Amino acid sequence: MMALDLNQLSVRQIKGVSAPKEKELHAFGVHTVADMLEYFPFRYEDYRIRDLAEVKDGEKITIQGKIMGMPVLQRYGRSKSRLSCKVAVDRWLVTAVWFNRHFLQDQLVPGREIVLTGKWDQRRLQLTAADSEFPDKGTAKSGTLQPVYSVGGSITQTWMRKTMSQALVQYGSMIEEVLPRELIDKHRLMPRRDAIARIHRPEDTKEGQDARRRMVYEELFLFQLKLHAFRTLTRNRMDGVAHAIDNEAILSFVKALPFDLTESQKKVTNEILHDMRQPYCMNRLLQGDVGAGKTIVAAIALYAAIKAGHQGALMVPTEILAEQHLRSLQKLFAEYGVQVGLLTGSMTERQRRDVLGGMQMGLIDIAVGTHALIQENVLFRSLGLVVTDEQHRFGVNQRSILRRKGMNPDVLTMTATPIPRTLAITAFGDMDVSTLRERPQGRKAIKTYWVKHDMMDRVLGFIRREAGAGRQAYIICPLIEESEKLDVQNAIDLHIQMQQAFPDLRVGLLHGRMPAADKDETMRAFSQNEVQVLVSTTVIEVGVDVPNATLMIIMDAERFGLSQLHQLRGRVGRGEHQSFCVLIADPKSETGQERMKVMTETDDGFEVARRDLDLRGPGDFFGTKQSGLPDFRIADMVSDFAVLETARDDAAELVARPEFWQQPEYAGLRERLQREQIFQGDLLD
Repeated sequence: MMALDLNQLSVRQIKGVSAPKEKELHAFGVHTVADMLEYFPFRYEDYRIRDLAEVKDGEKITIQGKIMGMPVLQRYGRSKSRLSCKVAVDRWLVTAVWFNRHFLQDQLVPGREIVLTGKWDQRRLQLTAADSEFPDKGTAKSGTLQPVYSVGGSITQTWMRKTMSQALVQYGSMIEEVLPRELIDKHRLMPRRDAIARIHRPEDTKEGQDARRRMVYEELFLFQLKLHAFRTLTRNRMDGVAHAIDNEAILSFVKALPFDLTESQKKVTNEILHDMRQPYCMNRLLQGDVGAGKTIVAAIALYAAIKAGHQGALMVPTEILAEQHLRSLQKLFAEYGVQVGLLTGSMTERQRRDVLGGMQMGLIDIAVGTHALIQENVLFRSLGLVVTDEQHRFGVNQRSILRRKGMNPDVLTMTATPIPRTLAITAFGDMDVSTLRERPQGRKAIKTYWVKHDMMDRVLGFIRREAGAGRQAYIICPLIEESEKLDVQNAIDLHIQMQQAFPDLRVGLLHGRMPAADKDETMRAFSQNEVQVLVSTTVIEVGVDVPNATLMIIMDAERFGLSQLHQLRGRVGRGEHQSFCVLIADPKSETGQERMKVMTETDDGFEVARRDLDLRGPGDFFGTKQSGLPDFRIADMVSDFAVLETARDDAAELVARPEFWQQPEYAGLRERLQREQIFQGDLLD
């Protein structure tokens, strides 16, 4: 008789799951019996009997005793009541109190045993009961840890606990092991069948922890296995562009630069060039703090691709950034005969036609552009390297379309959002990660201050001093127009106020709803110091480079995430003069206080990112659901990081062994990879 596949069996097969309940379970992502069994509790209610001598005031506890004396009922108005009675618990005489539970009065019979759960008041020797039961009824929860699930609608904790128990009775014996015996033994893991049963119904805290450890490891291991199998198969395909790197030309180019590369830049450049020589597709993430010098590393890689006879593409999220990259690359390659073209959505039809023709014939060596680069009629003669800047701004589909415009070109992904190793291992597990940690020589640290709103006059004086010295300032606020919900400063009003405060200066306005041409004109005027003060929303967060801007003012700073604040701060400090960042924030906001503290304590983007991950959790880290972060059922990337690293090492070691791909003991894992379509040759994007 064939074993039932619990992944194929509808949740409706569990006794007690009606059609309406099935529909509600679907909303929780529970479709099959396997989904139900893997719908794990997020905590436990402790109904184990406690000794009052060990209990602290205010704790939630469970006690067992004997009712002493008749209950007293007091009514307040039509619907409110207070019911109380004395209960003997060991050597203590406790007052038990119930609010709005008058129907229990008849059950509180002197001499009867009772179990009470509630909040303990040490001074009054009183327990306010949230739950009570009578052992003589035979339905006691006492003495147990009860699972608490994420529920809603008509699905209650009681129903979920009862139905989960039923699912375990019906199908618990059919749960199959998925991990190889060697890993179970190596990490002393509970068998899968036991772990799933114990995680729902632990005998004690340790048993629940052991069960959770087993399931966390399994989830992280299977995810890492998918990533490492994909990487192995991709490399085995050997159908990428093997660039013939001209070492002499690259060295000559680097020596001619007006500055020396940092040790960090040299290291990551060598990592990238090593990958580009290989016959498989490079898939590398280049991460570095704001101003760490990622662009020059990308330029060297693009030059290497061109000297090897191929073309390069650089895709960025905004037209402002595309034009900025165009200018810097043209300046960099002016003496090397490298042709750089621009492709954006706002170009005229004729300009667009000329650029497309140049790309197709190979007259344009590097195409810089926005998402216009991924439109259907955009073709390259020989695309060898794709660089995407601020990759988390693009949807995963956009990145893979650009990749397909060549014969599996190498891919270099850049981000100025420093990603803690926790996230890099998880979100970018299919990539090799290169990190720039040093700042280029001569870069001064940005001085950061946190002030309250009532110090605005002093802030305005600060702006005037910097403008008087010939320098410029950004003023950032979170909203474009007034909002009834959020009492925050908005860009349009603030622009008017700044014009009134500085009648002798030119004050510009920049926000996301402006036409692209107006945005570009405003940024051009600011970059050429025709505008001294720029009031803006976070549209300037990424990549804008104005070396003369030395002052960053952020209004309502508590409204921004830490990484976003750090990105905004990084718009200044790009020239020779000392730069400043002033955070204007409400001191009443607790999370705001924590963020301001971090910002004034450190300007290390990796430390900021680590603290941001602790404060916000992985889901919100990128501020976008397009980041490709997996939605784990039980694992948590922050608290389970040590397990994540172990699982990654185990997965990498396993897929590197030939027997993994051949031996029958690993057939189940290979079938799982087959279901995940790892063997289709499609990229994980």
